[in-house]
Amino acid sequence: MAAAMGLGVAVGRTPTPETAQEAPANAIVYDLSGYPDPGPPSSTSWLTSWQVDWLWLTVSVIAVFVYVRWVLRLRARGDHWPVLRTISWVLGWAVFFYFTSAGPGVYGKVLFSWHMVEHMGVAMIAPLLMVPGAPITLALRALPARRDKTLGPRELILASVHSPYLRVLANPAVAASLFFFSLAIFYYSPLFELAMSTHTGHVLMMAHFVMSGYLFVWVLIGIDPGPKRWPPIALFVVLLATISFHAFFGVILTQSTELLAPDYFGRLNLPWMTDPLADQRTGGAIAWGVGEAPTLVLAIGVAWQWMRSDARESTRRDRRADRDGDAELEAYNRHLAELSRDD
Repeated sequence: MAAAMGLGVAVGRTPTPETAQEAPANAIVYDLSGYPDPGPPSSTSWLTSWQVDWLWLTVSVIAVFVYVRWVLRLRARGDHWPVLRTISWVLGWAVFFYFTSAGPGVYGKVLFSWHMVEHMGVAMIAPLLMVPGAPITLALRALPARRDKTLGPRELILASVHSPYLRVLANPAVAASLFFFSLAIFYYSPLFELAMSTHTGHVLMMAHFVMSGYLFVWVLIGIDPGPKRWPPIALFVVLLATISFHAFFGVILTQSTELLAPDYFGRLNLPWMTDPLADQRTGGAIAWGVGEAPTLVLAIGVAWQWMRSDARESTRRDRRADRDGDAELEAYNRHLAELSRDD
């Protein structure tokens, strides 16, 4: 069964000279990561290798269940909720579960290159699907307001959305800094090794990846209520600066001469991985290249919102002109006439 799932070492097989040599390495892998050696990855490991992370599976199921329940509550009272938003939210959590439990999650525990794939999936791809689901907007519409002025779920969400703390975090410069600089600090500090070698550290690492990625995407293309958003041109500048730093980080990794988390990756002693440093450089190339597609999607999203804001502003001006007989244009023409008379 383990071999069929691509998890590597089978259980209960008769020892041979080859497996006797593998045993110490497998023991080291298990001691360091808490999981058995999955064996060398194949072209099908993306789909056939699974180690279900029950914590993140539970979180994903709860997130989807609560969201769908709110949608059904809206429909039951005759309100509409876009189907595409629901699909986007469900797909986002499905992607998150895949990257934490399938091939990237399995091999991300022993190979830096696969870990970087897992990182990109959790921090960039999954949030790109979650954020358009607009869960805060859905919650504010679905949850009832308390008439006795006490704090309920809806009131707590509103207080959080308009809190000064979120005003700071939702500043695009702050969100971008958390997204990138925390990444660089994390990988070049003992935190990375701690996250790879302990279960609690690994959970906190995944939580930070998805939360910082969600915040970054939300300040750029989010439609949920929150602090006042920056103009699209400023968001473009933030996006380009962040991706430039991210690409630079990838380039640095591709040229690295020292192993990150050496007491972890350097001690795994995988019989099928003879050059962890070369694998780390491959991870740098992945960090550099994989970020391009999500960046393009974000750029398109910012541009789309820019066009929509221009269209809304044009419509607003047309309606105001219809109401007041285009008083603004008339005032401007009078101002030009007065300047002409003065000359």
